[in-house]
Amino acid sequence: MESTQLDRTDLQILKILQENGRMTIKELAQKVHLSPTPVYERVRRLEADGVIEHYSAVLNAAKLGQGFIVFCSVKLLRMGKDIAIDFVETVRNIPEVAECYNISGEYDYLLKIYAPDMRYYNEFCINILGTIKSLGSIQSSFVMNSVKTTSGIPLR
Repeated sequence: MESTQLDRTDLQILKILQENGRMTIKELAQKVHLSPTPVYERVRRLEADGVIEHYSAVLNAAKLGQGFIVFCSVKLLRMGKDIAIDFVETVRNIPEVAECYNISGEYDYLLKIYAPDMRYYNEFCINILGTIKSLGSIQSSFVMNSVKTTSGIPLR
């Protein structure tokens, strides 16, 4: 995948939108010292080029009763194209799995899972993850304290 050529103004727009995706074009234009029309055109181009994938709200997991965060390392029984495709499709349909990464090393995948508590996670492992036929083993790491959380990408 190739990167898109961005100028300083594009990067400035992206930085601002990462901090506040609800900012109006008019407000954004004021911050980057341009009129609204060229800023609108730049934002639409960044969206069309896939640089901006989507907009979302960042929710507080604890206030929603989902503050128990687990990083679950998954090792498949064996690796193969069909097995990997099946695993990925299954994981994409599990609401508790917020993120899934194919990783190198001892494990094949790393999952970020939100749950209300340890009891729920235990049942989740047995009744949801435990039903995946290609699953070999898991190792769970429980988040004790969140030191830094961001969905932003560092831009220079």
